[in-house]
Amino acid sequence: MLPPDKIYLLNIKSDVMTDERLKQVSTLRRAMIRPELGAICGTILVFVFFFMIAGDSGMFSPEGIQNWGVVSAQFAIIAVGACLLMIAGEFDLSVGSMIGFAGVVIAILSVHMGWPVWLSIIAAFVVCVALGALNGFLVIKTGLPSFIVTLAFLYILRGLTIWLSVMTTRQTIIGGVKEAAIGDPLAFLFGGVIFKDLFQWFADMGWIDAFTRGSRIGQPVVEGVPMLVVWALALVIFGHWLLTKTRFGNWIFASGGDAQAARYVGVPVNRVKILMFMFTAFCATVFATCQVMEFGSAAADRGLLKEFEAIICVVIGGALLTGGYGSVIGAALGALIFGVVQQGLFFAGAESSLFRVFLGTILILAVIMNTYIRRMITGER
Repeated sequence: MLPPDKIYLLNIKSDVMTDERLKQVSTLRRAMIRPELGAICGTILVFVFFFMIAGDSGMFSPEGIQNWGVVSAQFAIIAVGACLLMIAGEFDLSVGSMIGFAGVVIAILSVHMGWPVWLSIIAAFVVCVALGALNGFLVIKTGLPSFIVTLAFLYILRGLTIWLSVMTTRQTIIGGVKEAAIGDPLAFLFGGVIFKDLFQWFADMGWIDAFTRGSRIGQPVVEGVPMLVVWALALVIFGHWLLTKTRFGNWIFASGGDAQAARYVGVPVNRVKILMFMFTAFCATVFATCQVMEFGSAAADRGLLKEFEAIICVVIGGALLTGGYGSVIGAALGALIFGVVQQGLFFAGAESSLFRVFLGTILILAVIMNTYIRRMITGER
């Protein structure tokens, strides 16, 4: 039972909310406060721009679509976890280091310790999710900003990754994973390709290109849909469902919007935030495992700056830096924008370093737009 003063405050808040709901809201304003609006506009503009300057370069051929689709999927996997965590009011700057750490754990266990690849993958998930829980626990128990705690873990994990790699193998790049993964029952879920027969039929029908020379004559240039893309779609769908269709999704919004008020109405704020840190670590491990299976190796420097790219995707997608507002669909569109721009610059023959210029520019514009939206929602001036 809440104290009378708390009940009184909640009643006042309820009355204010009721009055706000009675206000007439224009269709334009209702559309403007949708978190996905900026990402939708940005996606359209990016596609139109690159269709105009690189439409005849092969960017929109099946091979080109696969290229920027895979890159977008990489961004999307880590953006989903970062999005839910940011809506819950926290940040995780250790995502990039977690990617490198998870990959090295898989490689060391499978190649140099002789573990089955499936067991190595499971072990990496257990260790990384536990580290995510530790991140969340430290943030909750110490009261320190998650920015500081996870920044410390960024350096701890990166240094630990390099140390483990050098102490075990005397090198920072560990190969041999692809050979160890042959016939492994779990490796396909992260490094396989689906719909091969369908794409072969497309090639036979002449709808997509096939190899015309060498030992692969008649085989489609695009073999199928990589499992990396499947993971990205699955995580986006799951994240959107969790956030918009479940009570736990309401808890995420409440925890990031006003944690103290959420506690008054029974929301387990601490548990929600720790679980979101764990989910972010899970997404980073999915990314790392797919990457290891694709390249057949792990490197201690993998995942560099991925934490910032994930946050930028989420900000482009409409999430507020203050928490309590955002959209998984918006974050996925932010990831799509990144993938298209990164590969579009390559197809257009532009200098690849311009991609970093784009990241900085779009971040500033997204924050300005999100600040304007926040003022529209809260009525601030």
